[in-house]
Amino acid sequence: MATFRRTLPLRLSFLAVLALAWIALPFARTAPSPAAEMNWYKGNLHTHTINSDGDSSPDTVARWYREHYYNFLVLSDHNYLTNPQGLNATIGAQDKFLLIPGEEVTSGYEGKSVHVNGYPLQDVVMPVLGNSVLDTIQKNVDAIRKAGGMPSLNHPNYKWSITPDDLRQVNNLKLFEVYNGIKSTNDLGGGGRPSLDEMWDIVLSAGREVYGIAVDDAHVFKRFAPELANPGRGWVSLLAPELSAQAVTQALDRGEFYASTGVELEDMRRAADGIGLTIKPNGTAKYLTHFIGAEGKVLGASTELQANYTLKPGDRYVRAKVMASTGDAAWVQPVFAR
Repeated sequence: MATFRRTLPLRLSFLAVLALAWIALPFARTAPSPAAEMNWYKGNLHTHTINSDGDSSPDTVARWYREHYYNFLVLSDHNYLTNPQGLNATIGAQDKFLLIPGEEVTSGYEGKSVHVNGYPLQDVVMPVLGNSVLDTIQKNVDAIRKAGGMPSLNHPNYKWSITPDDLRQVNNLKLFEVYNGIKSTNDLGGGGRPSLDEMWDIVLSAGREVYGIAVDDAHVFKRFAPELANPGRGWVSLLAPELSAQAVTQALDRGEFYASTGVELEDMRRAADGIGLTIKPNGTAKYLTHFIGAEGKVLGASTELQANYTLKPGDRYVRAKVMASTGDAAWVQPVFAR
């Protein structure tokens, strides 16, 4: 009897474990795959407050984006880190809205503008001066990386500061602004200078895997007019398993996102063999999708809501740009032939 009393709890525990495993088995079999668990999150990566040269408080700025159904926001003040902990406690919501700490590390060289955003950051990254535009970019990118952040090069055509040759030589840079919502950033180029779209293809054609983001660079929240730096003009929508700073930056690093000024996608596929997308219709708008390859060559085109391109022999990469009859656009990140 003594032996029985000692082993009975162990036998019962073993049976209990087996029972729980049997009950849980059907749920384990039906658990969603990692792909099925991915969600779309919309966010803005470049915004200012009164902590630098914006016209509104961090609370006002964050609430604008929260109330306009964004899922994440970076408050990227010039050489200042706005700690979003308090805002996340008051207006943040799990899997709905998140503020990510960031900074616009603001430097320059001989009158040229060198601004590099970094996120997420824990402390201010002090701007670094180099001995050329390229050296200044590289040193600030390196400083952001050293601080544990992800760098993104801002508005290359602002003051005509950064050339494609500069951009293609920067190391450890995965993001640049293919669209900035302020008119003076010269996104469309001119006078013999390339547009940001053209700059992107020059860099990609050189074999550098850089992704294009769209941002507001908003400074003005109290008045709205086309000539003002208002919010709501450019954003990214990314695929991630959860809404966290880590998941957001990992999706950006993988290129699992599209940039937009108004066009929405219902689905996006980036694989080793090419790109596929499904456009969400908006009223009576018509759409044209260009699949773009090396040297900016249009590899294929579609006017359908569903568009696909499979890489062909000789293709070095393909990216997609969707243009709407409303003037809005969306950019899908490049896929390189391996």
